[in-house]
Amino acid sequence: MQKAYLILENGTIFEGRSFGADGEAVGEIVFTTAMTGYLETLTDPSYYGQIVVQTFPLIGNYGVIPSDFESRCPHVKAYIVRDWCQEPSNFRCEGDLDTFLKQNNIVGLFGIDTRQLTRIVRESGVMNGKIVKEGSGFSFADLKSYKITDAVKNTTCSEETVYDPEGEIKRRVVLFDFGAKQNICRELVKRGCQVTVVPAYTTAQRVAELAPDGVMLSNGPGDPAENTDIIEELKKLAEYKIPTFGICLGHQLLALSQGARTQKLKYGHRGANQPAAELETGRVYITSQNHGYAVINDSLGENAKVSFVNANDGTCEGITYLDMPAFSVQFHPEACGGPLDTGFLFDRFISMMDGE
Repeated sequence: MQKAYLILENGTIFEGRSFGADGEAVGEIVFTTAMTGYLETLTDPSYYGQIVVQTFPLIGNYGVIPSDFESRCPHVKAYIVRDWCQEPSNFRCEGDLDTFLKQNNIVGLFGIDTRQLTRIVRESGVMNGKIVKEGSGFSFADLKSYKITDAVKNTTCSEETVYDPEGEIKRRVVLFDFGAKQNICRELVKRGCQVTVVPAYTTAQRVAELAPDGVMLSNGPGDPAENTDIIEELKKLAEYKIPTFGICLGHQLLALSQGARTQKLKYGHRGANQPAAELETGRVYITSQNHGYAVINDSLGENAKVSFVNANDGTCEGITYLDMPAFSVQFHPEACGGPLDTGFLFDRFISMMDGE
């Protein structure tokens, strides 16, 4: 394997070996603490523009399983692991990680101290990084100037698509695709919902024409405040009082449409072991999360209240709206892969659509 280097914006250099696609990559360095679900991580559109570091040391041991993908293709800029398994073993395996990264033009780096790298990001905050091959020239100019833009525009679908349940259609849901994980749609379909997935820039008027029983606002990548056109349409959509459930970016965009503000976190919350405390009950749920921004708790107006907070840092993890049938969470109740603690929130959404 050819030598390759990770160069951080603060000047730190890690020496490793390359795998996956041949080439270089620049992006925002983030880490995820999940011990399983590397395929879901690679195909989660919320990682658009980012170089993902797996803190779990061995990746690739169960190979590539397309039925576990969260989107059609990876959206990460590059992938960093401590060790990658070259001979996966699983009865569902349809390929190996190295080949998968090559096919999707994703640069990989292994053999570095990912624990040390994670500590740097935790202490200094998210920063840009660049993977270069041995012998390559390097300039800090493109590294320091890199910024993730138009993230939703580059991950949303281009046209409406309808998904039907196997049996009777009990409810109709419009799912905004801001970079949606496919398991959100699966969770709705298996509960008897006909799901119409619509592009991120769909108007409130068009949603009203579809006459859904409920609206789902999906996860997605990037800075939520960048999406001013979407926020304005969600503000209009709120006036229709359609039962609404927001997840991750959808949670943030709905809050912004109601006058709240968001902030960028030091290093975000990413992984399948993030604790979210429900304020009404005091119960702590272990959740799957992937976000670098959060709604500012005290920016909510009188029409909303915080329902969940992150048990580690107290940031907003959920909102319940008091003047419309809507709620949202920062974490991922569809949890694939990850803990199944909060799947009941989909049932809560179903009950809301049923007027219960």
